[in-house]
Amino acid sequence: MLADNGLLNYCDRASLAMDDPQFFQFETDFVAGLRCIPMQVRFKLDTCGVKLKLSHWNQFSQSERQALVTLPCDTAPTIEAYRSHVQAQVSHYTGQPAALLPIDPSPPWQGKQLPDTVQAQAQTLQIALSDQQWQQLTPLQRFVLLKLSRPGHENQNFLPALQEFALVASPSA
Repeated sequence: MLADNGLLNYCDRASLAMDDPQFFQFETDFVAGLRCIPMQVRFKLDTCGVKLKLSHWNQFSQSERQALVTLPCDTAPTIEAYRSHVQAQVSHYTGQPAALLPIDPSPPWQGKQLPDTVQAQAQTLQIALSDQQWQQLTPLQRFVLLKLSRPGHENQNFLPALQEFALVASPSA
């Protein structure tokens, strides 16, 4: 049971203060109802070290999902608040907190060099990417490309993400 009214009040204030969240075009099939975990939430979860399962996400109400989209998670205090909030929600529905993940102090999306996994995935599409292109992306865009280039991932949104990030021409251009 989520009993921390101070945290709920914090979440309500934070969601009112945040600008409209950024969703990617390749996510349009599922972001309207937030039926899947959007990339920006995945980014925050990696940042705060929480392993949120889709089964957890699907138990949350629409407003609880929206809070995870809009809550900040970019400074030490907001990262801790985000982690606590996610853990409280998961515990509320499952009786136990979500698994914790190690937090990389130097995550690959913060690096200046194009990661090998992203380059390898691009090469499967006969696309060459440069370190300079990588450096021009936002940390969230870099995170997305890393997630979409993981081995064993179906990678169907990798090319649409490259097109959306203007790294390759889109078919309509």
